[in-house]
Amino acid sequence: MSTTQTLPERTRILVVGAGFAGLGTAIKLDEAGRTDFVVVDKGDTVGGTWRDNTYPGAACDVPSQLYSFSFAPNPNWSRSFSPQPEIHAYLQDVAQRAGVLDRFFFGTSVEDAVWDETDQTWTVTTTAGTVVADVVISGSGGLSEPKNPEIKGIEGFTGEIFHTARWNHEVDLTGKRVAVIGTGASAIQVIPEIAKQVAHLDVYQRTAPWVMPRHDRSYTAIERLGFKLVPGLQKLYRTAIYWGRETYVPAFTWQPKILAPVQAIAEGNIKKGISDPELRAKVTPDFQMGCKRILISNTYYPALAQDNVEVITDGIAEITPTGIVTRDGVARDIDVLIVATGFYTTDQPIAHHIKGREGRTLGDVWAEHGMASYKGTTTSGFPNLFQIVGANTGLGHSSMVFIIESQIAYILSALEQMEAGGITAVEPTLAAQEAWTEDMQRRMKRTVWSTGGCASWYLDEHGRNTTLWPRTTFAFRGLLRNFDLDKYEVTTRTTGTTDDKELVA
Repeated sequence: MSTTQTLPERTRILVVGAGFAGLGTAIKLDEAGRTDFVVVDKGDTVGGTWRDNTYPGAACDVPSQLYSFSFAPNPNWSRSFSPQPEIHAYLQDVAQRAGVLDRFFFGTSVEDAVWDETDQTWTVTTTAGTVVADVVISGSGGLSEPKNPEIKGIEGFTGEIFHTARWNHEVDLTGKRVAVIGTGASAIQVIPEIAKQVAHLDVYQRTAPWVMPRHDRSYTAIERLGFKLVPGLQKLYRTAIYWGRETYVPAFTWQPKILAPVQAIAEGNIKKGISDPELRAKVTPDFQMGCKRILISNTYYPALAQDNVEVITDGIAEITPTGIVTRDGVARDIDVLIVATGFYTTDQPIAHHIKGREGRTLGDVWAEHGMASYKGTTTSGFPNLFQIVGANTGLGHSSMVFIIESQIAYILSALEQMEAGGITAVEPTLAAQEAWTEDMQRRMKRTVWSTGGCASWYLDEHGRNTTLWPRTTFAFRGLLRNFDLDKYEVTTRTTGTTDDKELVA
């Protein structure tokens, strides 16, 4: 890989991140005949989220057939829901076969990106040097920076402490007293695994999640052979799963009552895994299904029912050097503290390192009114900046890879039109961005995410859902099929030395 190479001082396109978004962008740029790009990533290989999250039990909760590039099907999935090592290996294999790794620079973090209005370029400072780029494509994602809880005394804890996304594999949990803070997607995968080996496990639950049975299975040898040898078989599986998932959309966005039978199944999952009425009551959510992320597991509830596991719902008052004290005054000593409190999703860290036209960071702009971009991809005041998995692009029912590929196609269309029209810079008009954002928030009002009676990580500090896409995924793809230049402020370079800025009607 390119770790021994020197980052170029100049490039046409700089891609940030080497997960699904960054890798997919690099491959599609290369397929389009564009070699004038580089990809930088803080890690040591491709993979992004699936490289960094190596905690016990890490796996995807989207079916394997959907959680892969449409242009790179994987006939070797072992299960219907893929474990983390297989997804990471898949991304490494795709990158290797695509032949694009010579333009990847690993161990390289972006420190600042500043728009130069005079030169119509981005000056990007990284830990490996400074590079000037015409276009910056951010694929850093919303699940890249772990979010630690702000709890009194946490800095003074003297035992081992780490976030699930930064798992410390050198710590042996065997026979230890362990606490897990959080009961989200990562926690419900971790808890059943570590409950098998620890002496005692305290699970600190602020809000109980709805957990559905995980209909996971191993693919048979015949199926895997068919994926390799029968043309169209794997595509048939993918298509069937895709459309099956799309049937969930009305329940989330239009009529949450449709989820009542699904909620009954989740309640049955609790009863099946837990016999104690008091514990059942503790882990039964008090909000409508779908309001928060729906999780899937067959082992979570049985793990909570183990004799060496305690579910604690009293709020945490403080963390002492040796343990945790809850608001009722009870102190529980522990050896290891595992934080499973998610990521900065509505306040993406890279936004604080990108300075646009007026010298303000993207983070500053979003802090005022919430994360907002046009089509989740471009932002007024930040020319030639494209973001993959931006505002209101997240999903609660299907694969983010579908969204990512849709955004990549939109960006490639933009690059084609820029070159064809002699355009040096594009940014969405403020009117177009505001109209898009208003439509998003209008559609959000009747969704279960807004009406279900919960406070989720989907919502920002203003109480707005700036995370999820409130429509079907095929609607998103249709809206991003072609770059709509008429919604953009455009700068063209004339044959002279001046720049002509025009607002395309």
